[in-house]
Amino acid sequence: MATLKLYNTLTRAKDVFKPIDPKAIRMYVCGPTVYDYAHIGNARPIIVFDMLFRLLRHLYGAEHVTYVRNITDIDDKINAKAKEEGVAIGELTSRTTHQFHEDIAALNVLEPTHEPRATGTIPEIITIIEKLIATGHAYVAEGHVLFDVPSMKDYGKLSRRPLDDMIAGARIDVAPYKKGEMDFVLWKPSGPDLPGWDSPWGRGRPGWHIECSAMSWKHLGETFDIHGGGIDLIFPHHENEVAQTRCAFGLKVMANVWMHNGFLQIDGQKMSKSLGNFLTINELLKDWPGEILRFNMLRTHYRQPIDWTVKGLEESRRILDGFYNSASARLTEDVRFSPAVLEALCDDLNTPRAIAELHTLDRPNFQAELGATLNALGFTGKHVEDKAAKIDEHKVNELIAARLKARGARNWAESDRLRNELDALGVVVMDNKDGTTSWEVKR
Repeated sequence: MATLKLYNTLTRAKDVFKPIDPKAIRMYVCGPTVYDYAHIGNARPIIVFDMLFRLLRHLYGAEHVTYVRNITDIDDKINAKAKEEGVAIGELTSRTTHQFHEDIAALNVLEPTHEPRATGTIPEIITIIEKLIATGHAYVAEGHVLFDVPSMKDYGKLSRRPLDDMIAGARIDVAPYKKGEMDFVLWKPSGPDLPGWDSPWGRGRPGWHIECSAMSWKHLGETFDIHGGGIDLIFPHHENEVAQTRCAFGLKVMANVWMHNGFLQIDGQKMSKSLGNFLTINELLKDWPGEILRFNMLRTHYRQPIDWTVKGLEESRRILDGFYNSASARLTEDVRFSPAVLEALCDDLNTPRAIAELHTLDRPNFQAELGATLNALGFTGKHVEDKAAKIDEHKVNELIAARLKARGARNWAESDRLRNELDALGVVVMDNKDGTTSWEVKR
């Protein structure tokens, strides 16, 4: 078996991956908060960790890998958005979750093994909070339950941020009932107009951080192999997940490997609605096939920042469609990584190097291997086939016959007009030496 090495945020080193149980690989990745369309930045961890999921399945067997990616459907952003739209909270989360699933399906990502929702994990959330209170790591104050950060001696081990930075980050939740500046909410009271569940501390709802601790525990156990997400989640979200889980169960670690993908910018600028460069996956799919978005994302190493540009997308289309020019590369049912691509992926998911290796396969006698490797990477040529399926072959053949007749009569103006009409249909015509004409779908 190839040796898999992954960069671990916890150790700040690229370490050989040593699973807890090779027959039960377990990975958790933070999913979306479903209050609006997912943006292209949200797509990065979805694509990155789908690639890792595929690799782990290849290395250990699909039946031995469990991938959990959650849905956050309790959040103040959701409550505010539902109020703004004048709709029920459940209606909003149901609609946006459905849209999220439709959008990422176009990116050719595999479905996770489990996709828990925070609303379906309330009993586990309450259980963990009760454990934290019982062990002296949490306290009740004015209907709230808060985690007592000073009670954990090595808090901050994951993010390694200076104390002042952590205090500044924690001040988002400024409240008079907090004992310490960095203490964070595990449970908070809910009024009649907000989602709420009965608990030992009154009707209320969970804080954000405790939701992921409960969902990972429910489906993966107290300790598991890999926890992933965007770099922006390291502090406070992942740091607080670590604190809750370790203190509730008396553990030294929550996940052995912590992986974080880099930021995404739009044309060199931070994406924001105020700058008018806020791009949703749904909007991009109107102009670009999902496989192009996927390929463009993987051309940059997952830990590096990525600059999302139209020029980059055009280049990705050119490269990927070039691979698909071979019928065997597009239509093969074989799914396997070439040895060189597998070696690249095992080096901390080095997708740019893997793509470079694809170019070495893009030549005669290697096209079947190219096709199998593309399939393994999540590229099936579906957008090319969909385009071909929309072509009216009867009309194309009629236009080609008319063009051949015009050429025979040396009516070059009519011949050019018919070629332009074929081009508008998405067809490229090729005139052969023997006087015949063939055609193919324009890439």
